[in-house]
Amino acid sequence: MSFLSLIHHPQCILEQASKTAYQVFSRTVTTLQPFYPQNGFLSDGQSFSPDNNFIRKLISLLQHHDPIDTPYILNSTISSCARFASLSLGEQVHTFIVKLGFASNIYVCSSLVYMYGKCGRISNAQRAFDEMPYRNEVTWNSLISGYLHSLLPQIAVNLFMEMLELGIKLTAFSFSSAIVGCSQLQASELGIQVHALSFKYGFCSSIVVETALIDMYSKCFKSDDSRWVFDQMIDRNVITWTSMVCSYAQNHQPEDAMNLVKEMLHVGIRLNYVTYNSLLSSFSSPDYLENVKQVHCRIIREGFESNPYIVVTLLTVYSECNDNLDDFRTICFSVTIWDQISFNAIISGFSDLESGEEALKFFSKMRQEGVTIDFFTFTSVLKAIGTISSLNEGKKTHGLVVKTGYISNVYVQNGLVSMYAKCGAINQSERVFASMSKHDLISWNSLISGYTHHGHGVEAIELFGKMRKNGVRPNKTTFLSVLSACSHVGLLQKALEYFDMMKNDLIEPPTSEHYAIIVDLFGRAGLLHEAEEFINSMPIEPGLSVFKALFSGCKIHSNTEIALRYAKRLMELCPSDPAVYILLANVLADGGNWNEAAGVRKLMSDRKIKKKAGYSWKTL
Repeated sequence: MSFLSLIHHPQCILEQASKTAYQVFSRTVTTLQPFYPQNGFLSDGQSFSPDNNFIRKLISLLQHHDPIDTPYILNSTISSCARFASLSLGEQVHTFIVKLGFASNIYVCSSLVYMYGKCGRISNAQRAFDEMPYRNEVTWNSLISGYLHSLLPQIAVNLFMEMLELGIKLTAFSFSSAIVGCSQLQASELGIQVHALSFKYGFCSSIVVETALIDMYSKCFKSDDSRWVFDQMIDRNVITWTSMVCSYAQNHQPEDAMNLVKEMLHVGIRLNYVTYNSLLSSFSSPDYLENVKQVHCRIIREGFESNPYIVVTLLTVYSECNDNLDDFRTICFSVTIWDQISFNAIISGFSDLESGEEALKFFSKMRQEGVTIDFFTFTSVLKAIGTISSLNEGKKTHGLVVKTGYISNVYVQNGLVSMYAKCGAINQSERVFASMSKHDLISWNSLISGYTHHGHGVEAIELFGKMRKNGVRPNKTTFLSVLSACSHVGLLQKALEYFDMMKNDLIEPPTSEHYAIIVDLFGRAGLLHEAEEFINSMPIEPGLSVFKALFSGCKIHSNTEIALRYAKRLMELCPSDPAVYILLANVLADGGNWNEAAGVRKLMSDRKIKKKAGYSWKTL
């Protein structure tokens, strides 16, 4: 078929080029213009608009230039299609390649393999690879990259192994891709072997390989190994530094992340938005609020405050590290791109801050603007509904979950179990739990917590037994709910048995909240001296909840002696908490110490500490 007949062939003409076509064509023009300064794709003053025909221009270029340049032009065109993920144009150029007789050109076909992989058509990439008579290391690397892009790391790693067996030349990109595969699989042992192999092949000092190793060890929860690789590196760029910061963030080491960023600044490496994003994501508790604010100030100074990725991360960290709704609302005003990610971050943030009404308002806005809802949206919305105990809203959302096809998603199902329990419909929680084909740890925790919340201590303990029989290992949240259930029904010995089990089975030690429940049980049983001994034997500093539990026991049994012993420590611990003063005053009053009780209330008045008024609400 001649060039002229090809121009008029209906399958080869793109009548209306898309916006992506414009980008692809512009990129190709930019790439090729230095080689064709006189008669390039476009004449002087002509611009490429969506009405121009991409294939026509490509044919015109090939007709007017030396055929020896044709593979290079085709290669650049396909690379541009890959860059902009333009599958439609890539497929048309592929057809053109076949018609021109370049289907066996190793360079052009390697670009095709890469393009299909980047566009998510891994089956097409595999077919193009299989049809090639000859393949080089670039071809193999392109296919491996495609499988990684399609989140099929096991096949990618197998291809790397096949390259080894066939004696195909390995490059730094081959090793970095194999390491990324190990990272996606979280296969640290295999990653270590690939790391050792990189030494053998002389790629141990390649910045691409070393950066991939940092990320791999991080995702396998081996941040010390990531740091070892980082410290061995001769050359480091901002990507390498950022990978190490990300490693600390993923392994919940915010102090190390902060120190590394300070070191970056000291050696003159300028932070980019990804670095700031990684650093911010390392903060996940109120203990780091000041750090969050410091980083936020620097982000504003660097001009990244309107970056959509930064804004979403700020929304997340302010909801996790701060209980101030006004601060969170201020961040919401800086959102400029209202897509699924930003809506989800806002809804999740308001849910975490227990402002269910505002979370539901943004959920409604999200639906009105036609933004796609996913399982993460539903889990946040269900949590928000639970905080305001709106059963009617919960039932509506449950119906929407069924309608949108997310009813079989385990995260959404867990959200439904928890939501119904918090809304007082424990029977509905049981039904959703029973309908689930698979239960994870959160599923069991949600229903156990629901039973505890409703005072069904026996049912909670029985469900905990079933959970263990099913081979599900409990965590701190599970034990907190089970110990609370024991407290509701007064099972002191059972609680002590579970507490010992927790200390022996869990890697993480019990928290102050777990100790507080045991103290509460001792107090309810009238064993206040045993409670005092238990507090004194704690390996951690007793928190407010522990002392409140002890004071509650003192109030029940009118034991002012022990209450007075701990009064000073409690007031030093929480000098601004009105509940502390009221609890102490009530204990003293119940014991007949009216003057002391009046003195505590006067101290509360002098310090201008007021009890927060209780409130309730009703849905109309």
